Amino acid sequence: MSAIAPTTIKTRLRPIDRDGLLAFAAKGRANPGTRGTNKVRTVLEGQYRSLSYVGDHEAVVVDEPLHLFGQNTAPAPGEIVLSALGGCLAVGITAVATWKEVELTRLELFLEGDIGNPAAWGAGGAEKMPPEMGFQAIRVKVVLEGNAPREVLDQIVQHANFYSPVANSMRNPIPMTIALEG
Repeated sequence: MSAIAPTTIKTRLRPIDRDGLLAFAAKGRANPGTRGTNKVRTVLEGQYRSLSYVGDHEAVVVDEPLHLFGQNTAPAPGEIVLSALGGCLAVGITAVATWKEVELTRLELFLEGDIGNPAAWGAGGAEKMPPEMGFQAIRVKVVLEGNAPREVLDQIVQHANFYSPVANSMRNPIPMTIALEG
């Protein structure tokens, strides 16, 4: 009697519209200066808990942990930044895989960022300069499976990282203004 080897069945992740992606890419090639504007309205509820409204979606809740005088009811701002990076990289990996006609069966990203706040948000803490504040290191580990060899999957991840709008916003200085309304 011969033994039958067990088979692992992998379900492919829900794909995106490849034709739509290719049309979107063609529009970008035709007009490389195209820009959009993301808009968010943030309202503080009290302590450090805030609600950010984006379009017609449910509010994104942000808070601080108890040891930082928040209520610990939601992720901290830095965790939201990492989740935005993870989401952007996941979108990019999916787009590049779709472009290269690689079917994905698994995509997970694990993000860590080293951040401190000895300046106490500028409220009397340590004197720090802007480059010394915020994330000092970010590490992303990607688990990616699909119908391509590891080398191709790695190329997809690296390509998506290179073109990630959020990763590039974090890597590169960008002009930012802040002012009282009115």
